[in-house]
Amino acid sequence: MQDILIVDGYNVLNAWPDLIELKGQSFEHAREKLIDLLAEYGALQGLEVLIVFDAHLVKGGLERIEKVSGLKVVYTKEDETADRYIERLLGRYASRRNVWVATGDAVEQSMALGRGACRVTVRELYHQVKVASKDRKKHYRPPVEENHLDGRLSEDIRRRLERMRREKW
Repeated sequence: MQDILIVDGYNVLNAWPDLIELKGQSFEHAREKLIDLLAEYGALQGLEVLIVFDAHLVKGGLERIEKVSGLKVVYTKEDETADRYIERLLGRYASRRNVWVATGDAVEQSMALGRGACRVTVRELYHQVKVASKDRKKHYRPPVEENHLDGRLSEDIRRRLERMRREKW
């Protein structure tokens, strides 16, 4: 079974420098950017990623789980904080697989450790995501086109050669 990374979404949105700036322009866009970053990180690290956004102040809000870019995004129900939801997840997963909890909340970190999970501060996660992204860029090489001569010729030379090819001998 894959290790799982559980992220307190709004905690991260309010801590990562890139997202704080983006959040000032568009909250929704910042949330989508976080999802994209963590989807890539999870794929690179071989982790199942679950991001929890609390909607405990949303009147009549119902719990909603979406699969987005290969990870799960949870919106909690009314009167349920992300911390409480993460606690429930730890009860379900911690005894059967390696669980990492990313939060900046010290109480939540202690609770995660007490339940047998590992904790990651939002700052540590930020740096891990940045390093993984840099490593990916270092090792990824765009596919090379077949090694045809015409791919290396200027447009002018290609036109001349084409004209020569079409001439009758």
